[in-house]
Amino acid sequence: MSSMSFFLPMKKIPTVTHQQKKVSVVKGKPVFYEEDDLKAARSKFMAMLGQKAPSDKFKGPIRLTTWWCFPVTKNKSDGEYKVTKPDTDNLVKLFKDCMTAVGFWKDDAEVASEVIEKYHADIVGIWVKVEEL
Repeated sequence: MSSMSFFLPMKKIPTVTHQQKKVSVVKGKPVFYEEDDLKAARSKFMAMLGQKAPSDKFKGPIRLTTWWCFPVTKNKSDGEYKVTKPDTDNLVKLFKDCMTAVGFWKDDAEVASEVIEKYHADIVGIWVKVEEL
């Protein structure tokens, strides 16, 4: 079984979600577009993940584990679960799309298992583990 893990340190984790695309109507047809904050989040993830992409793509079934480490606040301590927005499913969608784009796997449909956790942490960033099952 092939696997890899890595940590992406960040000053601030992008919390804009993939669902925040906008739509306008041009000549009677809907046109979808990304606002600047979504473009910036995509660009940040692509740059960071591009440096970690494997030389050979993972092949399914694949398990993707992500731990989203948000800053500690005055009421929360290091390692404590984060139980406020953003939702875990919204966090991982854009991230997984970027992993597909930089070549972690051929199609994110190959990801058959996902473990997504979010915490408050002294060190902010995203811990990632990808493993073939």
